[in-house]
Amino acid sequence: MGIQTNGSTDKPKTGFLRFFKIPHTYVILVILTLVACVLTYLVPAGEFDRAKDAHSGKTLVVPTSYHAVEPHPISLLEVPGAIVKGLNDSSDIVFFIFIIGGAFQIITATGTIEAVTGRVARLFAKRAKLVIPAFLAMFSVGGFTMGMSSEVMVFVPLGIAIARSLGYDAVTGTAMVSLGASIGFTAGLMNPFNVGIAQVIAEVPMFSGMWLRAILLLVLFLLTSWYLIRYATREKAKQPEQTDAAASMQAELSQLPKMETKHYLTLLAIAAGFALLIWGVSKKDWWMEELSALFLTMGVVSGACARFGPSKIASEFVKGATAIMFGAFIIGIARSVMIVLDEGNIIDTIVHSLSAVVGELPGSLQVLGMYLFQTVMNVFITSGTGMAATTMPIMVPLADLLGITRQTSVLAFQMGDGFTNMILPTSSALMGSLAVSGISYQKWVKFFWPLMVIWVVIGAVFVIIANVIGY
Repeated sequence: MGIQTNGSTDKPKTGFLRFFKIPHTYVILVILTLVACVLTYLVPAGEFDRAKDAHSGKTLVVPTSYHAVEPHPISLLEVPGAIVKGLNDSSDIVFFIFIIGGAFQIITATGTIEAVTGRVARLFAKRAKLVIPAFLAMFSVGGFTMGMSSEVMVFVPLGIAIARSLGYDAVTGTAMVSLGASIGFTAGLMNPFNVGIAQVIAEVPMFSGMWLRAILLLVLFLLTSWYLIRYATREKAKQPEQTDAAASMQAELSQLPKMETKHYLTLLAIAAGFALLIWGVSKKDWWMEELSALFLTMGVVSGACARFGPSKIASEFVKGATAIMFGAFIIGIARSVMIVLDEGNIIDTIVHSLSAVVGELPGSLQVLGMYLFQTVMNVFITSGTGMAATTMPIMVPLADLLGITRQTSVLAFQMGDGFTNMILPTSSALMGSLAVSGISYQKWVKFFWPLMVIWVVIGAVFVIIANVIGY
């Protein structure tokens, strides 16, 4: 659900991947914490004055107030304490993630997602021109609500079977599932695992600014549909007819549950929950406590709609919370990096230095610099939650200094975090889907890199627009 592992699987690798193994995400974050400790001995200590803005109520950096302060280097022996303090300081976000993970697992256990997938597949199975955008649209919803990423690999075989029945190849079947989830995850309309966490750190209303993200999703959907249809049509002309493809598709569809009353009721509960979420955030300034209660209620009601007993609901909740533990702990460990930089009195020095470098650029290039920084960081931290916790505490004050809105800094983060996930060998969402489909990494890169370039350029256009309009 948007919280990705760091590609530390034991699956055999081919080619250069045999010699390229990124450490576990926790190891990377601990290394960053140790590096931060070393920096407290090397980087001059300094800080900005901060003042509460009367209009927005946010505590903002005073741009010209940077000054030197007493150095306070952090010993390596203090690192374990910093990690524990990071978990304590992030407890509200950590428990928010646990509750969402448990609630979404209850919804998943109802079988509604599989039933809806089967319904859409049967509806569009014989409409070759519509099946690709239909699947992209359906899985984008999972991406921008539940943060669906690695979970889509379960549906890849179905996508491939349907694609082959229409004369398309396995790449098309894999892409119309995984790329759908990817564009939804990146646009992140109501994704609590990347946009939600980033907005909490940036101190802007959670899920605010949804209108521009909705436009981003529409643009990504249209461009990706065009690219994939064009690719599929071209590859179809090269392939011989597959006589057993339709039978294979029917076999796949027969394994999916049919839509029943409980599935319709569950969908109604989910729709009502997200409608209430939009109302509460926009009209009542709901924050993590209210949203946690809403997601918890949504999960329990969905379970009741599926005729789950109390014990079944509880066990599925625990299962979901357990599965999300990896990502929840990332937040606390990532927070330890900021604690060391903050207690060492050097985080403002780093921000001041970055602002001096980026500030020399023209206005539009300043926001592109932030976007590029987030894109590069995604190579090392492929977890959206982990990257938000690691980079946003630096990007927020930097945005304040550069006169860039915090909402724009969140937009730069979410696109930098999302666009390259479908090409990085460290992404479990990608590598899991390729493992299920039997497509080589090299073949996928050849297919996907032109689309990724298009996505990245679109992202650059959007951050520039956001900066110009004061998003």
